[in-house]
Amino acid sequence: MRLIFLGSGSAFTTDDNYNSNMLLENSHHHNLLIDCGSDARHALTDLGLSHCNIQSVYVSHLHADHVGGLEWLAFTRMFDSDCNEKPTLYLQESLVKPLWENTLSGGLKSLEDKNAELSTYFRVKLIPKDTFNWEGLDITLVQTLHTKSCGKLSPSYGLFFSADGLNILITTDTQFSPEHYKNFYEKADIIFHDCETIGKPSSVHATYKQLTTLDANIKKKIWLYHYNNNKLPDAKKDGFRGFVKKGQIFDFSDKKTLG
Repeated sequence: MRLIFLGSGSAFTTDDNYNSNMLLENSHHHNLLIDCGSDARHALTDLGLSHCNIQSVYVSHLHADHVGGLEWLAFTRMFDSDCNEKPTLYLQESLVKPLWENTLSGGLKSLEDKNAELSTYFRVKLIPKDTFNWEGLDITLVQTLHTKSCGKLSPSYGLFFSADGLNILITTDTQFSPEHYKNFYEKADIIFHDCETIGKPSSVHATYKQLTTLDANIKKKIWLYHYNNNKLPDAKKDGFRGFVKKGQIFDFSDKKTLG
């Protein structure tokens, strides 16, 4: 099992990095795209891949750096005869209605012969509770504390799974809340953690300064991603595994790639 970072940057990316979307690739070379941000088509092209390589997509939450490429993916898959069946879209059930009505329907709803639905473009797989199975891999959703709308926590979910004997936590976007993630931090062997590095914190992402206060036994498991375009601190010196680079590949069967 491999995890490939299409990009490792924040929503405000530059040409030398892309949104922090990932490909989880199994031994059969089937891919689960973890989020599909606005940069997705460029990031895939840089790695020699295309929309046809995406069999499945998981969406963590509804910000554009995580869903802004879904309209592109939907249309290119539908109208490219070289692609096979439509991709599977894994969604926590609370995200389905707002993803379609608030994000995608404006561009995707009208086709020449009919009004389309989300299921017109994707094989939609609802995640009713906290787990789903992708290609035989059980994946647990981890509710994250990211943003609020009208005082209510917006749906947003990280991932926890086991691969090649290792427990993996991908936080996706989250505020700093070590008590909320305590059990997952402790169970994980490797953690890919949201990390904001701008001078003026946004309050909706864990900052590098906050993350340095974690226990040393937790920090040594952490790879940092979703950072900003500025000079980065020395993460290894501060006890982390490092900052993830665009295109970096983590092969869970090859411990040399894991830091």
